[in-house]
Amino acid sequence: MTTIAGKTVVLTGASRGIGVFIARALAEKQATIIGVSRSQEGLDKVCAEVNAMGGKAIGICFDISNVEELLVLQRKIDILAGSVDILINNAGIEIYRAFQDYALADLQSVLLVNLLAAMELTRLVLPSMLHQGSGHIVNVASLAGKKGHPYDSIYSASKAGLLMWSDAVRQELAGTGVEISSICPGYVSQQGMFADTGVPVPSFGGVSTPADVARAVVKAIEQNKAEVMVNSNPITENLTKLLFAIEQFFPQFGDLVNQWIGVPKLNQMRIENQIRTENSQKKSSLVK
Repeated sequence: MTTIAGKTVVLTGASRGIGVFIARALAEKQATIIGVSRSQEGLDKVCAEVNAMGGKAIGICFDISNVEELLVLQRKIDILAGSVDILINNAGIEIYRAFQDYALADLQSVLLVNLLAAMELTRLVLPSMLHQGSGHIVNVASLAGKKGHPYDSIYSASKAGLLMWSDAVRQELAGTGVEISSICPGYVSQQGMFADTGVPVPSFGGVSTPADVARAVVKAIEQNKAEVMVNSNPITENLTKLLFAIEQFFPQFGDLVNQWIGVPKLNQMRIENQIRTENSQKKSSLVK
């Protein structure tokens, strides 16, 4: 079992949602956390909580969508902590639209944050991990990367890409002492991007909590798991795995399952909520 205590962990998307719970779980394991997020206020809050728990946390305010500047981030990390033992690519964004209604900027922003930034940051920290002969990369993907979600197609594509890239790189890293894991949550309640939409979980869709995802991250690191699927309990996790296996043979069966669960209808509701929120923010900005 890999020990997390005393390891230096870089965690993107650390200031809110699932990232906060991952930081707490790492603090319980006595890790040193370098939290990365766009929100300095959020980072300050998380770092204070981690330090109060007996862990150690430092925040770096940085927008990882600026992939050309990730080398600057890496240099800041080197100055603050030296070598990185564990990298957790957790940051992500989600934009609900019918595909033809996406703007080019939407496609670019989702793919940049969810996929390309994770690739580039990993590319930058990997050489030092290989040099020291140890390290672990954790990519927070999604069950939406296993089966496409209508009206959320770019997010699904980004997470599918994250899974396939992780799978390929894991094979490249065999025997080097550097491990790579993928975490696949389903619908996450309470906090995070899904909870922010204000739309309920589809019936029979399965639900997990942010704490469940954080535990899955710790499990992946400690047990060197290639992939951890997160759902409400072991029974639903295994049923989900079986369902995905069947869908490899019968893709249209998977389409029917999504319709039966209610994914298309509820994602259409999320489009309406997201557009309503965006319009409200625009009006608020004009008033200011």
